[in-house]
Amino acid sequence: MDVRLLGPLSLSAHNRDATPSARKPKQLISLLLLNEGGVVSTGSLISEIWDTQPPRSVQTTLQTYVVQVRKLLSEALQIPVGKVAGNVLLTRNGGYTLVLPDANFDLYRFRSLEQAGMGAFEDGDDESASRIFAQALALWRGNALADVEVGRMLEPEVARLEQSRLTVVECRLEIELRRGRHRQSLSELASLTARYDDNENLHVLYMLALYRSGYRGKALEKYRSFHKWMRDELGLDPSPRLQRLHHAVLDADPALDEAADRDDLTAVLSGRG
Repeated sequence: MDVRLLGPLSLSAHNRDATPSARKPKQLISLLLLNEGGVVSTGSLISEIWDTQPPRSVQTTLQTYVVQVRKLLSEALQIPVGKVAGNVLLTRNGGYTLVLPDANFDLYRFRSLEQAGMGAFEDGDDESASRIFAQALALWRGNALADVEVGRMLEPEVARLEQSRLTVVECRLEIELRRGRHRQSLSELASLTARYDDNENLHVLYMLALYRSGYRGKALEKYRSFHKWMRDELGLDPSPRLQRLHHAVLDADPALDEAADRDDLTAVLSGRG
């Protein structure tokens, strides 16, 4: 079975679609897929689908959704519904377990590539890390579970997935700057800093890319606007790391230059310069 969670939800096997079309069965299967192999309690499923206002017949209604999902899996996998109930979507004490040992999960592939890419990144192997990160990000077809109306159980799961994606993007962009691709990264960094306006690391990368592209004034302007946003919205000052970068840009510190040693830049941002 092919399972795609990194974008609109999609389940298929033998060219047969097993993706529920209705909202609540979609939530049910999504939560089971994110916990594949583990027991998801009926309480968690009820909380996800109905929050704090379940219907009186909630247990019966939940069982109806499980039956609907089993039928879809039966048709796609081309096995009897009874076999699905016994081997694929099982009833467990207090909940349900979805078992898809041979499925192709885009999420599992992403996690594997993410781990490999981070290993190469930490080892300083930028070429391998960049290639692996690109493969990982290519698996995404939009926001995680983009067409699923997430409830209180799915929402933090989706947030974690999106954070993992953003971390990979940040690491890839850091590599791009180390490889001298400052101008090529400007538009992406402009978009990302606008979308994630509280992400200081992205602002560091954007300011550095602006400075190294010859836009020193714009780098300083970006710092001032971010500083104002933090003061107005959060009542905070930027981190010491970002403040050090600001001072380095003001002083035109040679450690910021593209030709500077990587350790010199690290020393400036860490306060050891």
